[in-house]
Amino acid sequence: MIFTMKKINEDLQLLPNITLGFRIYDSYAGAQTYHTTLELFSGQKQFIPNYKCGLLNKLISVIGTIDPGITFDMVDILDFYKVPQFPTGSAPNESPFYYHLVPSEEVHYIGIIQILLHFKWTWVGVLVKYLRRTLEHLIFSMFSLKGICIAFLEQFKSIYFNTFFDNLKWLVETFQLLANSKVKVIIISDNYLLNLRWLLRLPEMEIVSVKPKGKVWIVASQVGLASFFYQKSWDIQVLHGALTIAAYSNEVAGFQHFLRTRNHFTSKEDGFIKNVWEQAFGCVFPNPSGNEEMDSLCTGKEKLENLPGAFFEMRMTSHSYSIYNAVYAVAHALHAMKLAQQQNRNLSSRKLNLQDAQPWQVIWKWELNAIDSPTSHTWLQREVSCRWTLCNDLQVSSLFLSFCGIGKFNVNTQKYFSQYGVSFNNSVGDEISFDKNRELYTGLDVENWVTFPNQSFHRVKVGKLDPRAAEDQIFTIHEEAISWPSTFNQTLPVSICTESCIPGYFKRKQEEKPFCCYDCLPCPKEKMSRQKDMDDCLKCPEDQYPNKNQDSCIPKKISFLSYKEPMGLGLAILALFFSLCTIVVLATFLKYHSTPIVKANNQNLTYILLISLLLCFLCSLQFLVKPGNIICLLRQISFGIIFSISVSSVLAKTITVVMAFMATKPGSRMRNWVGRKLALSIVLSGSMIQIGICIVWLLIFPPYPNVDTYSKIEEIILQCNEGSTTMFYCVLGYMGFLAVASFTVAFFARNLPSSFNEAKCLTFSMLIFCSVWLSFVPSYLSTKGKYMVAVEVFSILASSAGLLGCIYLPKCYIILIRPELNNREQLIKRK
Repeated sequence: MIFTMKKINEDLQLLPNITLGFRIYDSYAGAQTYHTTLELFSGQKQFIPNYKCGLLNKLISVIGTIDPGITFDMVDILDFYKVPQFPTGSAPNESPFYYHLVPSEEVHYIGIIQILLHFKWTWVGVLVKYLRRTLEHLIFSMFSLKGICIAFLEQFKSIYFNTFFDNLKWLVETFQLLANSKVKVIIISDNYLLNLRWLLRLPEMEIVSVKPKGKVWIVASQVGLASFFYQKSWDIQVLHGALTIAAYSNEVAGFQHFLRTRNHFTSKEDGFIKNVWEQAFGCVFPNPSGNEEMDSLCTGKEKLENLPGAFFEMRMTSHSYSIYNAVYAVAHALHAMKLAQQQNRNLSSRKLNLQDAQPWQVIWKWELNAIDSPTSHTWLQREVSCRWTLCNDLQVSSLFLSFCGIGKFNVNTQKYFSQYGVSFNNSVGDEISFDKNRELYTGLDVENWVTFPNQSFHRVKVGKLDPRAAEDQIFTIHEEAISWPSTFNQTLPVSICTESCIPGYFKRKQEEKPFCCYDCLPCPKEKMSRQKDMDDCLKCPEDQYPNKNQDSCIPKKISFLSYKEPMGLGLAILALFFSLCTIVVLATFLKYHSTPIVKANNQNLTYILLISLLLCFLCSLQFLVKPGNIICLLRQISFGIIFSISVSSVLAKTITVVMAFMATKPGSRMRNWVGRKLALSIVLSGSMIQIGICIVWLLIFPPYPNVDTYSKIEEIILQCNEGSTTMFYCVLGYMGFLAVASFTVAFFARNLPSSFNEAKCLTFSMLIFCSVWLSFVPSYLSTKGKYMVAVEVFSILASSAGLLGCIYLPKCYIILIRPELNNREQLIKRK
């Protein structure tokens, strides 16, 4: 503040021939805030509020403290006197005399959230001084919305010597919490590093035996390390790697030279410096009235740069820069008033003297749509091309508008005014401007603290938050420039409650814990997760399925029963083999068609049955090709009709055998029924019923090709949808009815006397046939995909082979191996 005053007073352009002065008051850490504030309105020698004498003690504005608690108390009195206030902290306030030099607490926390999101820190602790309701809501709501969990939130207690032992238990408990928590990132709110340094001092005091290693401290305001004299020798290495987010600051030329060269003991207003100097350098000033000898006398020539950086910083910090800008803002306001005074001399006899100016005139507000009633607009809130001016009456307003080249006051002038806020450039060249809410347009700097063994440290700017930048440039950070705490070996710290769930797993929240704490469970078989920390697993598209690790999808294989694969090839070979056997049998019977065993039991039925069996074997090949519209229409229909013909032929043969024996009895009328017509009528009637069922099936619910993407995770099954399961089982049921009828008739005819009783062969063939198709139903229902088709093909081959083997293998044996038995006498000989 002294440095800034000196620069302004030496500036020939700003407030020429006017010297600014200042007074510094101690609020005693808030204990005497009201009393100290009222001293501003008293004389220098006595405490009498509202009574002051002398022209050199004119209060124009107040630059407040960084402590929000003290600031709130000051506002109560300063607002009453309409004094403009420039607090250097981020405490919110709606007072019209309150100008925010520091971004609000919300902006600070937005910056912190950006840091946490950038480094993916989702498990943090928070230490605050004042836990206001708005702050608590801000922390929990904003953090939760961004997926960040608060592991703990502790409110600091003020540490004083007279209450230290009362708070020692709390200090130890809080320290144990820090040391035992796996939180790696801790946010320090407000401006109380002093409390933190008390906390971190505990291991050195041997109160606790552990140290909170591996912590990244994020400091959330304009705090400085400089604090009480008894802390200047405390080790600050634990703060190495800390990150500070504070209002933008710049280095002012000449400031460090000023600190090195100024004689701090020549001015009366610096009387308080003696105590600070003695505490800082560990010396005492000689007492002129005392004769005692003293060690370590202060000379006043000690160098500030020799003090540890943890106690006194030589550079202009963010806090110092806010004070610098506050002083310049007041100076520019006074300069504008002086310009208005000069312009007013030729238009009015009224003369405005700066010594007569009241504090509220610095922020005199003007209602633009009511010129005749000055109500409220401000030097500090309006600026056009001619910078500052004071519109304190209509004449001055008109002069001001003309001077600025705007013209007469009208609606357009009102719009012009509303588009501009206060703006000036300080000596560094930074633009200082306030918005309509009296908040300074400024950004935030992200600084990294690098400490050294000699108790010095350096702030390195590693990022910034600029609300006026382009959307993708609002927050920038240079990760490679950050020095992390030594515990992390310059690797990025990780602060999460639970290790990230790798792809292939999903999160499940742990009971009674924040949402950042979860268990990682593997995805179900049919789902996958491509990214880390997925809340749920996703299904793959229908034509894809999860890979082995369940972290991506791969195309499904097209699956259908094909003769190109081993199982399909085996079934095809069997079908061809049995077809060849059927052809051989048919050829044998055709060759020996005149022999008694071929002629016996209706020769035509024998040929019909053999041809139908051949077609049964061949129709199974339809199931071994890719399902299509024609194949799906034909394969079940042809299977049902051909098998009905075969079973009807067996039924006709069985009935023919029974009626043949009954016709041989004397006086039997069965001879009229025995013949070819009976057998053909049985075959035709049995087949026509099945054909009728199939026609209804085709007309109402025809089979069609279908794609099954659900039965098998890794396959897309090409299959034929039966259209109507009911009709399919009607076909099977009718075929089963014919089979049961044939088996029943054959079973009762098995004991008829004959040297070659074909009824026995028919009984065994139908027993195999029925057994195969009875086992087919549960097997068919319990399988999926191509295995379902394989079950049906195998059942077709097995049942057809049973009929072929049981009926015709004994006859072929007699024809080819035992021809002596192939004569009429042997066939009709009774046993």
